[in-house]
Amino acid sequence: MLQGHHLDKWPGRWRDGPVFVTSPDDPMVSAYTAPGHCDVPALMAELVDWLNHGELDAPVRVRASMAHLNLVNIHPWKDGNGRMSRAVSTLVFAREADSLLRPEFSSIEEWLGRGQNTYGYYRVLQQVGGPTWAPQRDTHAWVRVCLEAHHRQAQRAQRRTDLLSRAWGHLRSATEQSGLDERMVFALLPAFWGSKVRRAVYQQDAELSDQQAIRDVRELVRLGWLVPHGKGRGGSGRFASLWPPMRSPTGCGRSVPGARRWRSRFARVVLG
Repeated sequence: MLQGHHLDKWPGRWRDGPVFVTSPDDPMVSAYTAPGHCDVPALMAELVDWLNHGELDAPVRVRASMAHLNLVNIHPWKDGNGRMSRAVSTLVFAREADSLLRPEFSSIEEWLGRGQNTYGYYRVLQQVGGPTWAPQRDTHAWVRVCLEAHHRQAQRAQRRTDLLSRAWGHLRSATEQSGLDERMVFALLPAFWGSKVRRAVYQQDAELSDQQAIRDVRELVRLGWLVPHGKGRGGSGRFASLWPPMRSPTGCGRSVPGARRWRSRFARVVLG
């Protein structure tokens, strides 16, 4: 919906007919029948009123979960209902949380994209929503799965943050020992994830001028910490990182060629 739309889906307008949600197990089976299109304007007005004025003392995560559930069950548009329902859930967090939360903590999109989580999400949605529009149904299972999704995603984000923090500290020590500026860690850190190091991205992350970023990258190449790999548009090179010429905290460090091996060794020796 954010990247494009089809005019036959009536973007931005309520649907003008019935809609059926197929089962994730069998696309030939109707798992849910949304309320009639004539009821959509009134139901949406009621939902908007609830978002603005109803049960404002309820925990924000519960309100976000219920906003998500009610919008996806009303199914007011021909397409994009699931995405917009999750976006509204994030909107509730943005409006009502004590502080504006980062996407990792206000959205469950990352959790939904992993393993069997998507199927579990649709199973609970089908269980709670029932075969037809029935707002009086018990929603405890739905709120529970949403809370669990936020909790697990927050845990994953915390582990990732801790890992990056420790990686930054070790790389900072290595650059200092080699007489390099700490800002160069911005150029080396992407390799921890096995990614290519791009001069333009480094320049933006470290808030440098073009010439300063170019000089830094050239210095890392000269020292053998980065190896040129192809060229981007406008002559902007991409660089693969090597294991820096330094000792690991255990005293058994050695040169490890290749970003993938560098990443696995770093995670095992420094963070294990």
